[in-house]
Amino acid sequence: MPGVVIVGAQWGDEGKGKITDWLAQRMNLIVRYQGGDNAGHTVVVGDKEYKFHNIPSGILYSDKKCIIGNGAVLNLWMLHKEVESLKERGHECKNLFISTRTHLILPFHPIIDRWKDQTPNGKVIGTTGRGIGPTYMDKYGRVGIRMGDLYCSESDLKDLLYKSYEEKVKLYSNFVDLSVINIDSIYSELLKFKEYFADHVIDSVYEINDALKNGQKVLFEGAQGTLLDLDHGTYPFVTSSHPTAGGACMGSGVGPKYINGIIGIAKAYTTRVGEGPFPTELFDDIGERMRQKGHEFGTTTGRPRRTGWLDAVILHYSSIVNSLDGFALTKLDVLDDLDTLKIAYAYKLKSGKVIDRIPSCMSDLYNMELLYEEVPGWKTDTTKIERFEDLPENAIKYIKKIEELSQTPVLFVSIGAKRSQTLISDDSILKKFGI
Repeated sequence: MPGVVIVGAQWGDEGKGKITDWLAQRMNLIVRYQGGDNAGHTVVVGDKEYKFHNIPSGILYSDKKCIIGNGAVLNLWMLHKEVESLKERGHECKNLFISTRTHLILPFHPIIDRWKDQTPNGKVIGTTGRGIGPTYMDKYGRVGIRMGDLYCSESDLKDLLYKSYEEKVKLYSNFVDLSVINIDSIYSELLKFKEYFADHVIDSVYEINDALKNGQKVLFEGAQGTLLDLDHGTYPFVTSSHPTAGGACMGSGVGPKYINGIIGIAKAYTTRVGEGPFPTELFDDIGERMRQKGHEFGTTTGRPRRTGWLDAVILHYSSIVNSLDGFALTKLDVLDDLDTLKIAYAYKLKSGKVIDRIPSCMSDLYNMELLYEEVPGWKTDTTKIERFEDLPENAIKYIKKIEELSQTPVLFVSIGAKRSQTLISDDSILKKFGI
């Protein structure tokens, strides 16, 4: 009954899609447990590239069940486009399923989201504007509409939809123009989606737990990253859900005893999209080289990602918060041509105090000095290497330094976007996970 959780160990965009796709070949079910179409996971198979937003990254394996869990929020308009696009490329998506408890993003949510994209003191957060936050607000305000509501009484669905819209008009009409919303049209489209997705809607809580009890292998896929977690991230510059490992249980209806392994996905350097603190951010030619070589542009928005040196303080924090068994280190090849590399191991606060943990006070995150370890680069192309032990000596030393400073082992190393460009440092870890 192995359950393995994939979590982002930084600010998202770590390459979770590639690692999920790579591990999915060993699993029976893949469950997306939080987030919405603000996420973008890229998978490369041969010479074909796929970009997923709502759909779990294991969808390309037709014999694997892929479930959008109750902890996610779902834009049916976007999901419909995504499914149709995959069908055009030869993937029927018969293995895609949606939890009856998944909350729906409705057309008025993105309008409200774009208006609310700021903190109380006026700082822009930098959301994708996809309506994620307002949908979670409806969920926690107990006024949301769930996928299962489409299959209850049509009159009840209509009542829920119109009441939700009327509430938004009362709350926001002085700030945003909601007159562009045609609520009758939305209702009609929801009825069409009801028919389109009818064979894909399940009570996923029973489906996932039955699978685990019967010895099947389940991979839980998160979106975003630990430092964007609503509770444990760099608040208020965070997402509206829980990308951390604990979110996998809440977002799928599975108890912790079924989780056998937790893998944190981390880039060999650091990136961030949107606003908020980023201690190791680079504003020089090296940062730009990372951006260009790593293709650091948002899958969902196309926004250039901010780039910087690896931050081991963050990785250690992520390891603690998620109880990580180890890291999958991605994009090591992006660093192939650098002479020297830096890893932040501690922060020196404005007061002069040196700490090796992330301060919860936002002003500290903006006003501190980084303490770095500098290590030599390897100046060698790693993209064609087939075994971990064949990596350049300095690349292995870099990985060992990451393990030392984060106090967490590196289990896998990715040296390119293809499935085959994944190196296992220790086979025994897969046996430990039961996969």
